[in-house]
Amino acid sequence: MGNSTGSTVDDLQAVEMHLWYKKFMTECPSGQLTLHEFKQFFGLRGLDPEANAYIEQMFRTFDMNKDGYIDFMEYVAALSLVMRGKMEHKLRWYFRLYDVDGNGCIDRHELLNIIKAIRAINGSDAQDLTAEEFTNRVFDRIDVNGDGELSLEEFVEGARSDDDFMEVMVKSLDLTHIVAMIHNRRHSI
Repeated sequence: MGNSTGSTVDDLQAVEMHLWYKKFMTECPSGQLTLHEFKQFFGLRGLDPEANAYIEQMFRTFDMNKDGYIDFMEYVAALSLVMRGKMEHKLRWYFRLYDVDGNGCIDRHELLNIIKAIRAINGSDAQDLTAEEFTNRVFDRIDVNGDGELSLEEFVEGARSDDDFMEVMVKSLDLTHIVAMIHNRRHSI
């Protein structure tokens, strides 16, 4: 009986992977997604400068081999991490995404721009705190050594202990609409 359950899970994963592949190849017949195609693929058009910069950073983070394209394996690895990965791995990935200049820490300016971008993309401007206030609050709470930069360790531990910050990160990569789009198109492909 255990085998039939495992088989069912494997079958579901195989079906889902096949759907992702069909979607990817339908939208990107070359098998390599450019930044422009990435924005179209995820329905991201007419973004303000902060949101556009965030999407470009997300693209660069998904492009693991840094060749300027996202191939199917990079696409699946990113979706799998975001949707099913362990929290520790997700937090490390978020850190890489938020560390725009790649210097190994996140400064206030980087976090502020990310928060603004997330709000612009999600259409959530009506918040209790402005993006600046939220950024300051995050730094007040999780910048343990007070140097104005978040190290990987501060970021991971802080995210685990600050529910508001964790919620923002989860929303920043909420791909449920992507999964829904893939499943909705399954019959049309």
